[in-house]
Amino acid sequence: QVQLVESGGGLVQPGGSLRLSCAASRFTLGDYAIGWFRQAPGKEREGVSCISRRDGLTYYGDSVKGRFTISRDNAKNTVYLQMNSLKPDDTAVYYCARRKVAGAGCSPLSYNYETWGQGTQVTVSS
Repeated sequence: QVQLVESGGGLVQPGGSLRLSCAASRFTLGDYAIGWFRQAPGKEREGVSCISRRDGLTYYGDSVKGRFTISRDNAKNTVYLQMNSLKPDDTAVYYCARRKVAGAGCSPLSYNYETWGQGTQVTVSS
């Protein structure tokens, strides 16, 4: 079964850091652009970041630019999201997903993605 599994969420104080992981199984991660999205209670799902298939081109939402860094390790079939200088507004469930079309580039739009993980909760609070 094709699957993505997120991990690394938790409770952190404002200004702190977390690293999220998105591990792929039963498909080659390197064949797809992978996106990170988040959804806070009462809000729509928001595109956070994306990394392209092989050339490493990246996308960041305006609210996280300069604070979050996406990377991938194709040998480990895993994508990471390093989150620094976290703010209470970053509190949400974070999901990773793959582009529907292998080889397609990054997109900030969730309808271009499939194979969503179960999500990992990030809470930023003092």
